Amino acid sequence: MKAKKILVMGVSGCGKSLIGSELAKSLKLPFYDGDDFHPQANVEKMRQGIPLDDADRSGWLDTLNKLYVDNECAVIACSALKPEYRDILRCNNESLVIVYLKGDFDTIWARHKNRANHYFNGEAMLRSQFDTLVEPGIEEALHIDIAQSVEQVLQQALTAIEARSL
Repeated sequence: MKAKKILVMGVSGCGKSLIGSELAKSLKLPFYDGDDFHPQANVEKMRQGIPLDDADRSGWLDTLNKLYVDNECAVIACSALKPEYRDILRCNNESLVIVYLKGDFDTIWARHKNRANHYFNGEAMLRSQFDTLVEPGIEEALHIDIAQSVEQVLQQALTAIEARSL
């Protein structure tokens, strides 16, 4: 059975949007960037360098879950840093395939410094994401090392998704 619902997760700057959109293209599935669904209050907090808390994320995660429920197929990029967040996204989506884009702080911070026009603001916010992150186990998610080229990350993710879907 081909994977129809895929979550691409990880801390800000790991490549969720890029890899998610490329996966969606390759698999001919619709792509949704979770960042596009944040309420304005969340965006303003992040612009000011204030990390989001569980209350900030709650309605946003419910909105993303509804995207999965309302669509037969979807690739969504979302940080999904905690097991509770992933549980919300998985609700009524038991066949959800999770792709975890894994990288170390220095690699991701170097990428952040090269981003332009993104509301995610600052090293302290990235540190807070790493502090909040509870990495999924390998039984829960496909772990993809981002310390390789975009093409390699994409190919490794596609291969792992195909293997998981058999």
